[in-house]
Amino acid sequence: MLELLQSQPIANAILVLSIVIVLGLGLGAIRIRGIHLGSAGVLFAGIVLAHFGARIDHAVLDFVKEFGLVLFVFMIGMQLGPGFFGSLRKNGLRLNLIAVAVVLLGTAAAPLLAIARGLPRPGVIGVLTGATTNTPSLGAAQQIAASLPELAAADAATRMAMGYAVAYPMGILGIITALALIRIIFRIDAPAEAHAIDRERDQTHEPIERRTLIVRNANFAGLAIRDLPHMADFGVQISRHRPADAEQVRVASGDTVLNLGDHLVAVGARDELDHFQRMIGERARIDLAAHATEATARRIIVTRKRVVGQTLAELHLGKRFGVRVTRLIRSGVEMAAFGSIRLQFGDALMLVGEEGALARASEALGNAPRALDETQFLPIFLGIALGVLVGLIPIAVPGLPEPVRLGLAGGPLILAIALSRLGQIGPVLWYIPGSARLAFRELGITLFLACVGLKAGEQFFQTVLSERGLLWLGLAGIIAIGPPLLVGCIVRRTMRMNYATLAGVLAGSMTDPPALAFASGSCRSEAPFLGYATVYPLTMVLRIVLIQVLVLITW
Repeated sequence: MLELLQSQPIANAILVLSIVIVLGLGLGAIRIRGIHLGSAGVLFAGIVLAHFGARIDHAVLDFVKEFGLVLFVFMIGMQLGPGFFGSLRKNGLRLNLIAVAVVLLGTAAAPLLAIARGLPRPGVIGVLTGATTNTPSLGAAQQIAASLPELAAADAATRMAMGYAVAYPMGILGIITALALIRIIFRIDAPAEAHAIDRERDQTHEPIERRTLIVRNANFAGLAIRDLPHMADFGVQISRHRPADAEQVRVASGDTVLNLGDHLVAVGARDELDHFQRMIGERARIDLAAHATEATARRIIVTRKRVVGQTLAELHLGKRFGVRVTRLIRSGVEMAAFGSIRLQFGDALMLVGEEGALARASEALGNAPRALDETQFLPIFLGIALGVLVGLIPIAVPGLPEPVRLGLAGGPLILAIALSRLGQIGPVLWYIPGSARLAFRELGITLFLACVGLKAGEQFFQTVLSERGLLWLGLAGIIAIGPPLLVGCIVRRTMRMNYATLAGVLAGSMTDPPALAFASGSCRSEAPFLGYATVYPLTMVLRIVLIQVLVLITW
């Protein structure tokens, strides 16, 4: 059987990779105090099997590894893109600056400590990527190492992989240790602080409500809805209208004229509705929407390509179909519908109108929920191809001997962020269903880690049990604990930042999901997720770019 497999390199590669992945995913599913390795288990399964003689043709191994990396980072970019630029605004800017400080401290500490100890540079680069649990940065470092003849000849990529594998467990434990030490040093009651965050968020992001109001303000008698003073500032939409002298409920529009005693159905956040109610009159005892005759409500999904990217004002749904948009639901978040909102594929609109009008508006917007689950492969592979081309473009950086290239890790990532942000270019819709995106992302990282483990495993145990391996482990501990602990203590002392937010930011700065799980468990809340999600996009991009700059500077 062994001779048969050796004569069939492709079959052998598929068999070995499958065994590594099966064993690795089983290992990664084992939980210890709620923490597990996840996909990283595949890395260690590959190391063990390679140690006992499992081999794959090097050309096949390199192709699968790089293809897995490209697939992973492209899907990460598609996920991060819509919220990437929004994370850099307002409070997000402050959180990202904290994360950048952690990234820069760790990146600067690695070469300084390596020089002090006389450690081989390829291994130290790998240790830095492993200590920060950042797999794409390892791929970026290996890519640029392969482009430099002296590093390619010295097989620096394999040494980087070994350093990564040695440092990865310490990277997970290190950031968790830093979070625990911050909590101990400042005697923090994590659940209480997380509860304060949750309470503040509930007050800030109130759910959208519906309220029936009666016009009592004589100053507004005879005015059209669009002419009401400060109407745009309220964040309230008026969906239905019943005149004081009639029983029939109609769809409200900007041209609807108000009179004393008229009933209105207003939609908005509670505070905004309270303000609007004080201005317009008083709250009615009935729910006008429940007594509507002509006007009914329907939820419509935006799936028509030609309306994606247009604003609600540009669509003129009221004039064209006689319907009123009251709410918009995007990624599970409900908000009032304003004319300036630009539609994205998959947005859900709450429309009010007559049955016939709603049917016509539904046809114009698409309303094909099945389209949300259909995976189109053209944008995936077109995006990957463009991303690879972007990664090959040389970028001259003053002071560096060689131009920087984003490579197979950075190019697809940056392009995917841009494409998912744009949403649509011509006939191509840059949309990938969440389930498909997650599946391709996990497939990519699994293939990449399996190949990294198989390549590093031949010399791994010999290295890790040596004096050099112990030094790598110590360096990983310093990188994983030092920067987040130092920055975390400074931020807590000077800014009095809530621990739940701070823990999420520090976990995101190390791109470490197990640390996020630890923070969430400590706080007994999902409050840390917001800080993590805010800094994760910029941190990921920054680590990929900085590792390449570090390789060029070091050599």
